[in-house]
Amino acid sequence: MRAPLFALPLLLATTVPAAAAATTDDKPHEQEEVAIPAPIRAMLEAAIASGNDGEVSTIVKYARTADPASGDAVARIAETWRAERKRANDTRVREAGVFNLWRGRAELGGYLTTGNSETVGATGVLDLTREGLEWRHKVRLQADYQRSLGVTTREHYLASYEPNYKIDSRRYIYGAGQFESDRFLGYDQRYSTSIGAGYSAIQTPAMKLDLELGPAYRYTAFTDATTQSSLAARGSLDFAWKFTPGLKLTQVASAYLERYNSTVSGTTALAARVVGPLSAQLSYVVQYESTPPAGRRTTDTTSRASLVYTF
Repeated sequence: MRAPLFALPLLLATTVPAAAAATTDDKPHEQEEVAIPAPIRAMLEAAIASGNDGEVSTIVKYARTADPASGDAVARIAETWRAERKRANDTRVREAGVFNLWRGRAELGGYLTTGNSETVGATGVLDLTREGLEWRHKVRLQADYQRSLGVTTREHYLASYEPNYKIDSRRYIYGAGQFESDRFLGYDQRYSTSIGAGYSAIQTPAMKLDLELGPAYRYTAFTDATTQSSLAARGSLDFAWKFTPGLKLTQVASAYLERYNSTVSGTTALAARVVGPLSAQLSYVVQYESTPPAGRRTTDTTSRASLVYTF
């Protein structure tokens, strides 16, 4: 499709004058539809057949500049195609079953050392998203495990579910439920629920930024057999920047601010495509607990390399 786009100005230079010469000068305003030059129509049809909206927009732009008389007709064809495509997509989404429309990513990493030290570790993450017309559903499952010299040194589990009700293309209402377990951070179980407002501050093909804020409730069962429950404030951000089609930077962070113990966590990751849907990823994770149990540090960090499969 790129070659025809590059050739468009040259073709227009030879065809538009001919089309203009064929137009009568008597009463052009009485014509119901201006004829679209054949090369422009052919390129427009090829762009529509490709399904690439960006290429269709490029054809419309150059056609309007080179031949203003037919520019509106070209634009109308493009808008009709977009409207029909949207109706077809809306019908497909509306009729989809509960197990359809899911997209996601699976991340798997691990390491094994022998000799002077014997260490084994593994990490796995599964992210799923279902985009509907009015609802978005997000599911996350995560597990980190590390064992050194026969002793477990890290064991972290997380499961979360977040439904979003879309008010418009940017604003939404979210609900969130999350379970965590990390005895090395001092708790066996922690349950969090929240409801609030979300806003998509940036929405471009190369970059996105989603922000959320709302009240929350947390219940924690610590490793010393004590429990704690409290109201909290929750905030989160989800940022992604695609430098190139094969290189992507992401930053996901959340904070629970409460009376007894506040939690701030964040993950920064850089993924580079290896082949097809498979990418190699380097990530850095930070988790901060303002008031951990006695003998525990406030901050844990994890650096890891993994493979990511997108589907």
